[in-house]
Amino acid sequence: MLSMNFVMSSGMEDDHIFHMTGSGADQDPKGVFTINRLTGEVSVSQELDREAINSYMLEVSVTDQNGKLVEGPVALLVDVNDQNDNRPIFKETRYAGEVLEGSPTGTVVMTMTAEDADDPRLQNAVLRYNIVRQSPDKPSPNMFYINPESGNIVTVISPTLLDRETLPTTQYELEIVAQDMKGRDVGLTGTSTATITITDKNDHAPEFTHSLFQANVDEGSTGVVVNLTVDDRDDPATGAWRAIYSIIKGDPTQSFEIQTNPDNNEGMLSLIKPLDYESLVFHTLLIKVENEDPLVPDVGYGSSSTATVHITILDVNEGPVFFPDPLQVTKMENVPLGSFVALLNATDPDVLQSQSIRFAVLRDPANWLSVNPVRGTVNTSANLDRESPYVQDNKYTAIFMATDNGNPPATGTGTLVIHLEDYNDNAPYVHPSVVRVCEDARDSVVIVGGRDRDIHPNTGPFKIELGKQPGLENTWKVSRVNSEFRQLLTEHYTP
Repeated sequence: MLSMNFVMSSGMEDDHIFHMTGSGADQDPKGVFTINRLTGEVSVSQELDREAINSYMLEVSVTDQNGKLVEGPVALLVDVNDQNDNRPIFKETRYAGEVLEGSPTGTVVMTMTAEDADDPRLQNAVLRYNIVRQSPDKPSPNMFYINPESGNIVTVISPTLLDRETLPTTQYELEIVAQDMKGRDVGLTGTSTATITITDKNDHAPEFTHSLFQANVDEGSTGVVVNLTVDDRDDPATGAWRAIYSIIKGDPTQSFEIQTNPDNNEGMLSLIKPLDYESLVFHTLLIKVENEDPLVPDVGYGSSSTATVHITILDVNEGPVFFPDPLQVTKMENVPLGSFVALLNATDPDVLQSQSIRFAVLRDPANWLSVNPVRGTVNTSANLDRESPYVQDNKYTAIFMATDNGNPPATGTGTLVIHLEDYNDNAPYVHPSVVRVCEDARDSVVIVGGRDRDIHPNTGPFKIELGKQPGLENTWKVSRVNSEFRQLLTEHYTP
């Protein structure tokens, strides 16, 4: 569609020529406007888009045939009038919002606004908003309202009905329409979707599914004893649903602990210290469950948030226990065979049963010992040798076992440590025992020392002297270095 403007000049001559310059004429965008060189008529030669360029500043001048300026230049401002050719556009095709369950009527959930590229001074860009669809439409098709001018979405439903646990769904979908021309039927429209999530508040206390839980456990064992189950109507995997368990009575020795299973919210009651049947058979625990998040002010924990656990300890045949363990004794090495070494002491923890105990050697590295299976007396069956490689730091270690006659039999082990005292049973010797000197050497010196496998006081100082072979005293001379070493010096060369 073309529109025309005229630039008139008084006193125009037939040989005068009109010229037009500026953006839209001879400058980019070129050719939008043209001027009749003879009449001065300005025409639109291309479609105008106000949203792209809303005005043009041109200049018109008049010259004669020789190009001499006759009139102008005169400014020509062209304003582009707006037409309603742009629909409202939402930035997103889908918006997300949330509202806490039980919120008061009129609570703002979210705001949705669209944009219109038309002239904001005209009704072409004045928008109105409306909800055209709610899904699902229960318990009311009008649970929400949108302010037609601001785009604020607010709750209409009462706080009582806005109950996440009783609503048919926790998400509602609204179709929102924005219409320009102040919402009149002639206006253009744009559409988007709002998804509103009803969020949870901690308005339900967790409750045990049973008031009494029972379990049997073998004495001496550890691990999970029983799984405690609870119901909570709040949103799973939130702090309003996740449970925290605590033992509030019945565990003075802190033998139990409770951990929450993150997958199903159950409380895993475990034994962390073994229990003894002979000490106490029945244990009664009082357990409390709470949520990670605090309850809302008008909700409290009731009697269903506590439960009782009865645990029965089952008797298990336990192995005999040595006392003391290890048993430490001191003996002189080389005592006669069959000498008494120690008396083993082992008791059966199953005091409520009448059981006998028999002893046996489990580990005796040097095979030096024997034990009476009934009395537990330990005697030597070979010489005790402190210098043996089986002795470390003058200590010899053996392990014994005690077995009861239960069904099945149970075994315990105990350690015997024998501290061996030294007996002077090793002769001293010279070290090194062989030395070499050149046969023609004169004034050769050799240092030798005394050694003994025994320990103090059955060792040095040593007496070192030449042997009784004839002539040695003529060849070698012994002189003292200290209590441990002597110096041998050749007296003269002997061919």
